[in-house]
Amino acid sequence: MAINQDAGRCVSADIAAGISPAAALFHSLADETRLRIVQRLARGEARVVDLTTQLGLAQSTVSKHLACLRDCGLIDYRAEGRQSFYSLTRPELMDLLASAEQLLAATGHAVALCPDHGGGRR
Repeated sequence: MAINQDAGRCVSADIAAGISPAAALFHSLADETRLRIVQRLARGEARVVDLTTQLGLAQSTVSKHLACLRDCGLIDYRAEGRQSFYSLTRPELMDLLASAEQLLAATGHAVALCPDHGGGRR
C-alpha cells in the first residue's frame, strides 16, 4: 500500500474504501523517494545501508519506504545472515516507468505545470 503523506500510514483503509488497484499502484509510486529506491533496485539488489549511503537518506526514511514498496508487492528481500538484500519483484515496473518518461517527454513535462499536481499555483 502507498504511504498516505497526510496520515503517515499506508492507505489500505483507503483501498478498502474504494480506491482502484491502479490508483493504489500509482499512489505508491507518487513519492520521489520511493521512485529513487525503485530506480536503484532496478540496477540490482541492495541493503538498507547501501540505499541510505547512495541516496543520502536516513535509515528510518529508507526503511519506511521499503516497507511501503514491500506491502505493495513491488519489492521483496532475501535474508543472508543478519543482512537483508532488497530487489524488485516485478521488473516490468521499469517498463511502466520508462513509458511514463516517454509520456512526459511527449507532453513537454506539462504535468510539472499542472496546478493540481505540479509546481503551478493552486
